[in-house]
Amino acid sequence: MGRYVPRFADGQKVKLAWPLAVFRLNHIFWPLDPSTGKWARYLDKVMAVLGCLIFMQHNDAELRYLRYEARNRNLDAFLTGMPTYLILVEAQFRSLHILLHFEKLQKFLQIFYAKIYIDPRKEPEMFRKVDGQMLINRLVSAMYGAVISLYLIAPVFSIINQSKDFLYSMIFPFDSDPLYIFVPLLLSNVWVGIIIDSMMFGETSLLCELIVHLNGSYLLLRRDMELAIEKILAARERPYMAKQLEKLIIKTLRKNVALNHFSQELEAQYTVRVFIMFAFAAGLLCALSFKAYTNPMANYIYAIWFGAKTVELLSLGQLGSNLAFTTDSLSSMYYLTQWEKILEYSTSPRDNLRLLKLINLAIEMNSKPFYVTGLKYFRVSLQAGLKILQASFSYFTFLTSMQRRQMSN
Repeated sequence: MGRYVPRFADGQKVKLAWPLAVFRLNHIFWPLDPSTGKWARYLDKVMAVLGCLIFMQHNDAELRYLRYEARNRNLDAFLTGMPTYLILVEAQFRSLHILLHFEKLQKFLQIFYAKIYIDPRKEPEMFRKVDGQMLINRLVSAMYGAVISLYLIAPVFSIINQSKDFLYSMIFPFDSDPLYIFVPLLLSNVWVGIIIDSMMFGETSLLCELIVHLNGSYLLLRRDMELAIEKILAARERPYMAKQLEKLIIKTLRKNVALNHFSQELEAQYTVRVFIMFAFAAGLLCALSFKAYTNPMANYIYAIWFGAKTVELLSLGQLGSNLAFTTDSLSSMYYLTQWEKILEYSTSPRDNLRLLKLINLAIEMNSKPFYVTGLKYFRVSLQAGLKILQASFSYFTFLTSMQRRQMSN
């Protein structure tokens, strides 16, 4: 039951960065290989259903804890369980969407790695440039790895202290003290933590990689076109210059349309999951910041988690803004094809007229920038990330005022 292995168009395996290499092992969020047999696919679906049932059990237990603390009006204890519950619910929604579109995701990734992903063997300089933009995201992945590692240390201390504590704040509707019940539940805690943590950094890493390589492909399109125009001007074959530029623009437009089509597929594939991610972000950041603020030494896990989530939103937003800027400048790329010089040297009025009409068409086709959106409700941009941070700070000030009022009473 192998997972999908990314390959270039020539069949060579793509060397994945470590966050994606870890994410590829996630059997809920990473698709199967196309060669997987029928029975292996059935088994994978059974495992996915079992995973969803474990998610639902954790959802029930954590929600019971939150309701219990809410009835007792214990704000600090309530917010202790809030971050893990929010990320659990987010993971349930995102996993459900992925499982419903598993086959489409595999085909989408296959197209990406075969046609869009920048091959370091052919374009080493551009690959280094786009790969450098992923360094911040890999730092975020390392921070998420530190968070789950600190959670997974809890069972070790539980054994040392001879206590029966779960990784998360939970209340089960049955007696969980017997060892034959406690151990499976604790192992399910570990499994949920690993699956969700790899989802948090893995899917964001994949989305960032999709964006930076798509942006790099647009930049390569511009570079190749500029180099070809310089060759036409240098050769100066006056009767054919307008025709040569026309052929070059048509060739570039075909690649442009293919990239635009992939952009729309990227939007269709991720718009729901991006909406879910951003919808939960403000509440999650609010709870994390409050816990880190009230007792930073005891709640250092929340501080690391808060830092990872903040940098994740800002870095993803910046990459989205970069892609929008590149696609917004495509119309200028066609206008700056030095067509004035071509018309000055060309001796074919008919070809000159055809060239001008083609340039107008190309400019019109690329008149709007491309944004990854969350169900068309918002755009993935740096501005959107900053707005989420502003909203979380507003929630944070509200909670701190509630805490002061609670302490004064």
